[in-house]
Amino acid sequence: MRRMLPWLLLACLVVSGCAGNYVRRMEVTAYCGCGKCCGWERGRWRYLKLDVWNRYVSSGKRKGQPYSGHTASGTKPHQPHPGLISMDSVVHPWMIPIRLIFFPWLLMPRDGTIAADTRYYHFGTRMYIPGYGWGVAEDRGSAIKGPDRIDVYFNSHQKALAWGRKRVDVRIER
Repeated sequence: MRRMLPWLLLACLVVSGCAGNYVRRMEVTAYCGCGKCCGWERGRWRYLKLDVWNRYVSSGKRKGQPYSGHTASGTKPHQPHPGLISMDSVVHPWMIPIRLIFFPWLLMPRDGTIAADTRYYHFGTRMYIPGYGWGVAEDRGSAIKGPDRIDVYFNSHQKALAWGRKRVDVRIER
């Protein structure tokens, strides 16, 4: 029985879900899909910038190649939303019928996109950032180095600027 005790404790930790969760103080910055944040520009000098409907990478190894707007894992970046059953519904109960009628696709919660250093946080790592919500590591950035730095995605440049740079305690699920 004495030999079994450590294994039983380990099994209890794994089943309860506590084995992979931890909190880490991180520097969290924001980005959006604009040319300033993601490094792309409209048009190409090869066509005298007349093909303004196309976007091209403006710097780095892929300079001059087409820019798709997808993350490094191949998904479209998105901002989180809490869904119908959330604290937001408790705070704003008058919004429930409006969400049900006009925005039924917002019934299910969705995690936001996080850019992280993939040496420390693999694609699919789920994190909770206070003030932002839940997010999943789906992207990597050139300025994101080390385990204490992540970027969160916003739909607009103004929201990203309003977030700025914060040091917060991030809950990480593995």
